[in-house]
Amino acid sequence: MEELTVLVIVFIAVIVFVTIVTSVAVMLWKRLRRNAQRAGYGSVAGYLRSTPGSDREKREAVDLALIGLVLCFLGLMFPPLLLIGLFPLFYGTRKIVYSAMGLGLVDDAEEDQTSA
Repeated sequence: MEELTVLVIVFIAVIVFVTIVTSVAVMLWKRLRRNAQRAGYGSVAGYLRSTPGSDREKREAVDLALIGLVLCFLGLMFPPLLLIGLFPLFYGTRKIVYSAMGLGLVDDAEEDQTSA
């Protein structure tokens, strides 16, 4: 009887954990999609690849990197969160570094030359 109780508790804990991990991933994806639509990008991939031009986009990139960092730290305790956290950490940090390097200005100049 005790083994069955332990098994049920472990099963419930696993279900709760999977539910939490899935809901975090879905919330992150919805937030990215909403930010992409608000910024005028056709897809989330285009939004993540772009260099932030405005201060608002720079703040969103920093938020994205910090969310990824927190999820990676939580992933040290709960390994599936590490996989979810690497995604926003990479893209958020990449956008911040590109912005700091001024690469968005180069991309904008190339787009102006190709459209002219």
